[in-house]
Amino acid sequence: MQFKQNSTLFVILVVGLFASTSCSPLRKYKKKDRKWAYPEIQAFEQLDKTQTYAADALLFIGSSSIRLWKTLEEDMKPYPVIQRGYGGAHFRDMVFFTDRILADHSLSMVVCFVANDISGSNKDGTPQEVLMLFKHFIKQVRAKHPSIPILQVAITPTQSRWSVWPQIKRVNELIKAYCEETENLYFINTVPEFLDEKGQPKTQWFVGDQLHLNQKGYEVWNRIIKGEIEKVKG
Repeated sequence: MQFKQNSTLFVILVVGLFASTSCSPLRKYKKKDRKWAYPEIQAFEQLDKTQTYAADALLFIGSSSIRLWKTLEEDMKPYPVIQRGYGGAHFRDMVFFTDRILADHSLSMVVCFVANDISGSNKDGTPQEVLMLFKHFIKQVRAKHPSIPILQVAITPTQSRWSVWPQIKRVNELIKAYCEETENLYFINTVPEFLDEKGQPKTQWFVGDQLHLNQKGYEVWNRIIKGEIEKVKG
Protein backbone atom coordinates (compact mmCIF):
# COMPACT_ATOMS: atom_id res chain seq x y z
CA MET A 1 0.00 0.00 0.00
CA GLN A 2 2.83 2.36 0.92
CA PHE A 3 4.57 1.60 -2.37
CA LYS A 4 1.39 2.37 -4.31
CA GLN A 5 0.97 5.71 -2.49
CA ASN A 6 4.58 6.66 -3.17
CA SER A 7 4.24 5.69 -6.84
CA THR A 8 1.09 7.76 -7.18
CA LEU A 9 2.80 10.75 -5.56
CA PHE A 10 5.77 10.38 -7.92
CA VAL A 11 3.49 10.32 -10.98
CA ILE A 12 1.67 13.45 -9.76
CA LEU A 13 4.96 15.30 -9.25
CA VAL A 14 6.29 14.31 -12.68
CA VAL A 15 3.07 15.27 -14.43
CA GLY A 16 2.99 18.57 -12.56
CA LEU A 17 6.57 19.35 -13.50
CA PHE A 18 5.95 18.49 -17.14
CA ALA A 19 2.81 20.62 -17.23
CA SER A 20 4.55 23.60 -15.65
CA THR A 21 7.40 23.54 -18.16
CA SER A 22 5.45 22.58 -21.27
CA CYS A 23 2.88 25.30 -20.63
CA SER A 24 5.46 27.97 -19.88
CA PRO A 25 4.93 31.07 -22.03
CA LEU A 26 8.71 31.21 -22.50
CA ARG A 27 8.65 28.05 -24.64
CA LYS A 28 7.68 30.11 -27.68
CA TYR A 29 11.02 31.98 -27.60
CA LYS A 30 13.53 29.82 -29.45
CA LYS A 31 17.16 29.54 -28.41
CA LYS A 32 18.38 30.39 -31.92
CA ASP A 33 16.64 33.78 -31.68
CA ARG A 34 18.91 34.89 -28.84
CA LYS A 35 22.24 33.33 -29.81
CA TRP A 36 23.38 36.69 -31.23
CA ALA A 37 23.55 38.03 -27.65
CA TYR A 38 25.83 35.30 -26.27
CA PRO A 39 29.14 37.14 -26.90
CA GLU A 40 28.01 40.18 -24.91
CA ILE A 41 26.64 38.07 -22.05
CA GLN A 42 29.91 36.15 -21.95
CA ALA A 43 31.77 39.48 -21.88
CA PHE A 44 29.76 40.48 -18.80
CA GLU A 45 30.75 37.21 -17.13
CA GLN A 46 34.40 37.87 -17.92
CA LEU A 47 34.11 41.34 -16.36
CA ASP A 48 32.65 39.74 -13.24
CA LYS A 49 35.80 37.63 -12.97
CA THR A 50 38.22 40.53 -13.37
CA GLN A 51 36.46 43.57 -11.88
CA THR A 52 35.52 44.41 -8.31
CA TYR A 53 32.24 46.22 -7.69
CA ALA A 54 30.87 48.01 -4.66
CA ALA A 55 28.51 46.05 -2.44
CA ASP A 56 25.85 48.79 -2.76
CA ALA A 57 26.10 49.23 -6.54
CA LEU A 58 23.25 50.21 -8.83
CA LEU A 59 22.86 47.70 -11.65
CA PHE A 60 21.87 49.29 -14.96
CA ILE A 61 20.50 46.54 -17.17
CA GLY A 62 18.88 46.57 -20.59
CA SER A 63 19.44 47.42 -24.21
CA SER A 64 21.83 49.58 -26.22
CA SER A 65 20.84 52.90 -24.63
CA ILE A 66 22.31 51.51 -21.41
CA ARG A 67 25.37 50.10 -23.20
CA LEU A 68 26.06 53.37 -25.03
CA TRP A 69 25.75 55.55 -21.93
CA LYS A 70 29.44 56.44 -21.93
CA THR A 71 29.22 58.85 -18.98
CA LEU A 72 27.07 56.62 -16.77
CA GLU A 73 29.67 56.09 -14.06
CA GLU A 74 30.44 59.81 -13.83
CA ASP A 75 26.79 60.86 -14.13
CA MET A 76 25.67 58.63 -11.26
CA LYS A 77 28.26 59.73 -8.71
CA PRO A 78 28.32 59.29 -5.76
CA TYR A 79 26.39 56.10 -6.49
CA PRO A 80 28.57 53.21 -7.74
CA VAL A 81 27.23 51.44 -10.82
CA ILE A 82 27.46 48.20 -12.76
CA GLN A 83 26.70 48.76 -16.46
CA ARG A 84 25.11 45.78 -18.18
CA GLY A 85 23.38 46.87 -21.37
CA TYR A 86 23.70 44.91 -24.60
CA GLY A 87 22.73 45.97 -28.09
CA GLY A 88 19.30 44.98 -29.33
CA ALA A 89 18.06 43.58 -26.03
CA HIS A 90 14.41 42.58 -25.81
CA PHE A 91 12.68 41.25 -22.74
CA ARG A 92 12.03 38.10 -24.78
CA ASP A 93 15.77 37.34 -24.79
CA MET A 94 16.92 39.13 -21.65
CA VAL A 95 14.80 36.94 -19.37
CA PHE A 96 16.98 34.01 -20.42
CA PHE A 97 20.10 35.90 -19.32
CA THR A 98 18.88 37.68 -16.18
CA ASP A 99 20.48 35.24 -13.75
CA ARG A 100 23.79 35.40 -15.57
CA ILE A 101 23.75 39.21 -15.59
CA LEU A 102 22.77 39.48 -11.94
CA ALA A 103 25.44 36.91 -11.07
CA ASP A 104 26.34 37.16 -7.39
CA HIS A 105 26.46 40.94 -7.24
CA SER A 106 25.38 42.60 -4.03
CA LEU A 107 23.12 45.45 -5.15
CA SER A 108 21.21 48.36 -3.67
CA MET A 109 19.02 48.97 -6.75
CA VAL A 110 18.28 47.77 -10.29
CA VAL A 111 17.56 50.28 -13.09
CA CYS A 112 16.18 48.72 -16.28
CA PHE A 113 15.56 50.02 -19.79
CA VAL A 114 14.50 47.67 -22.60
CA ALA A 115 13.02 49.16 -25.76
CA ASN A 116 13.02 46.62 -28.58
CA ASP A 117 10.13 44.22 -28.03
CA ILE A 118 7.98 46.42 -30.25
CA SER A 119 9.93 47.98 -33.10
CA GLY A 120 7.90 47.39 -36.25
CA SER A 121 9.44 43.94 -36.74
CA ASN A 122 7.44 40.85 -37.66
CA LYS A 123 8.75 39.34 -34.41
CA ASP A 124 7.14 42.04 -32.26
CA GLY A 125 5.12 40.93 -29.29
CA THR A 126 1.83 42.45 -28.20
CA PRO A 127 1.82 44.96 -25.32
CA GLN A 128 0.29 42.25 -23.10
CA GLU A 129 3.08 39.82 -24.03
CA VAL A 130 5.71 42.42 -23.17
CA LEU A 131 4.03 42.98 -19.80
CA MET A 132 4.12 39.23 -19.16
CA LEU A 133 7.85 39.15 -19.91
CA PHE A 134 8.45 42.19 -17.71
CA LYS A 135 6.66 40.48 -14.81
CA HIS A 136 8.83 37.40 -15.36
CA PHE A 137 11.95 39.58 -15.27
CA ILE A 138 10.82 41.11 -11.97
CA LYS A 139 10.32 37.62 -10.49
CA GLN A 140 13.85 36.70 -11.56
CA VAL A 141 15.34 39.76 -9.85
CA ARG A 142 13.23 39.16 -6.73
CA ALA A 143 14.52 35.58 -6.47
CA LYS A 144 17.98 37.02 -5.74
CA HIS A 145 17.08 40.44 -4.34
CA PRO A 146 13.73 40.23 -2.53
CA SER A 147 13.46 43.81 -1.37
CA ILE A 148 15.73 46.22 -3.26
CA PRO A 149 14.08 48.94 -5.38
CA ILE A 150 13.68 48.20 -9.10
CA LEU A 151 13.26 51.21 -11.39
CA GLN A 152 11.88 50.70 -14.89
CA VAL A 153 12.58 53.49 -17.39
CA ALA A 154 9.83 54.25 -19.91
CA ILE A 155 10.41 53.39 -23.56
CA THR A 156 11.40 56.64 -25.25
CA PRO A 157 9.34 58.02 -28.15
CA THR A 158 11.55 58.10 -31.25
CA GLN A 159 11.04 59.19 -34.83
CA SER A 160 12.41 55.90 -36.17
CA ARG A 161 9.66 53.91 -34.42
CA TRP A 162 6.90 56.49 -34.48
CA SER A 163 4.69 54.26 -36.65
CA VAL A 164 4.37 51.79 -33.76
CA TRP A 165 4.24 54.39 -31.00
CA PRO A 166 0.61 53.55 -30.10
CA GLN A 167 1.68 49.99 -29.21
CA ILE A 168 4.82 51.20 -27.42
CA LYS A 169 2.78 53.75 -25.49
CA ARG A 170 0.47 50.95 -24.40
CA VAL A 171 3.46 48.96 -23.11
CA ASN A 172 4.49 51.98 -21.04
CA GLU A 173 0.96 52.28 -19.66
CA LEU A 174 0.75 48.61 -18.70
CA ILE A 175 4.17 48.56 -17.04
CA LYS A 176 3.44 51.82 -15.22
CA ALA A 177 0.19 50.41 -13.82
CA TYR A 178 1.96 47.24 -12.68
CA CYS A 179 4.71 49.27 -11.01
CA GLU A 180 2.16 51.39 -9.18
CA GLU A 181 0.53 48.33 -7.63
CA THR A 182 3.77 46.52 -6.77
CA GLU A 183 5.94 47.24 -3.74
CA ASN A 184 9.44 48.60 -4.39
CA LEU A 185 8.82 48.79 -8.13
CA TYR A 186 8.99 52.23 -9.74
CA PHE A 187 8.23 53.57 -13.22
CA ILE A 188 10.34 56.47 -14.51
CA ASN A 189 8.24 58.38 -17.02
CA THR A 190 10.63 60.15 -19.39
CA VAL A 191 8.12 60.47 -22.24
CA PRO A 192 6.83 64.06 -21.72
CA GLU A 193 10.36 65.48 -21.86
CA PHE A 194 11.03 63.81 -25.21
CA LEU A 195 7.94 65.12 -27.00
CA ASP A 196 7.71 68.62 -28.44
CA GLU A 197 4.76 71.02 -28.27
CA LYS A 198 3.15 69.18 -31.22
CA GLY A 199 3.45 65.81 -29.48
CA GLN A 200 6.26 64.66 -31.79
CA PRO A 201 9.65 63.20 -30.75
CA LYS A 202 12.36 65.80 -30.23
CA THR A 203 14.67 64.75 -33.05
CA GLN A 204 17.48 67.06 -31.88
CA TRP A 205 18.15 64.77 -28.91
CA PHE A 206 19.02 61.74 -31.03
CA VAL A 207 21.86 60.69 -33.30
CA GLY A 208 21.31 60.14 -37.02
CA ASP A 209 19.41 56.88 -36.66
CA GLN A 210 16.72 58.70 -34.65
CA LEU A 211 16.76 55.82 -32.18
CA HIS A 212 19.77 56.33 -29.92
CA LEU A 213 20.37 59.37 -27.75
CA ASN A 214 23.05 61.96 -28.45
CA GLN A 215 24.96 63.79 -25.70
CA LYS A 216 22.10 66.23 -25.07
CA GLY A 217 19.62 63.35 -24.97
CA TYR A 218 21.70 61.59 -22.34
CA GLU A 219 21.92 64.78 -20.30
CA VAL A 220 18.13 64.97 -20.22
CA TRP A 221 17.78 61.24 -19.55
CA ASN A 222 20.31 61.43 -16.74
CA ARG A 223 18.57 64.37 -15.07
CA ILE A 224 15.26 62.52 -14.99
CA ILE A 225 16.61 59.09 -14.03
CA LYS A 226 19.05 60.29 -11.39
CA GLY A 227 16.36 62.52 -9.92
CA GLU A 228 14.09 59.49 -9.48
CA ILE A 229 16.94 57.42 -8.01
CA GLU A 230 17.54 60.14 -5.43
CA LYS A 231 13.84 60.23 -4.56
CA VAL A 232 13.71 56.46 -4.03
CA LYS A 233 16.90 56.44 -1.98
CA GLY A 234 15.53 59.30 0.10
